[in-house]
Amino acid sequence: QVQFEESGGGSVQAGESLKLSCSHPKYIHITGRMTWFRQAPGKQRDEREGVASIDSDGNTNYADSMRGRFTISKDYAKHILTLQMNNLKPEDTAMYFCAADRELGAWYDPYGVDYWGKGTFVTISS
Repeated sequence: QVQFEESGGGSVQAGESLKLSCSHPKYIHITGRMTWFRQAPGKQRDEREGVASIDSDGNTNYADSMRGRFTISKDYAKHILTLQMNNLKPEDTAMYFCAADRELGAWYDPYGVDYWGKGTFVTISS
């Protein structure tokens, strides 16, 4: 069982930035795709939304509403996945999860995820 640990969440004002990080034990070698998902307040687990992903070749994908504001990256040496979030909006308020899968399906499909982190909460006030 892979254990991810997310950090960096918090409360900020609209227009500000946050950087989320996701780390995993060094002895765990993630060979597939890693994705940030989010679950807005009141939404169910199966309604988690794909935010951004990076695959094993370093290719990235973003949800339309995040493209240009969010940047996903991975430090393979330090085993850390990050999500830089700029120009945050109140609708970005959610629990953000780090996830990994074997790239068998669409990057934004939460049903394809093999491993989930516990999440870190982000609150954006207007």
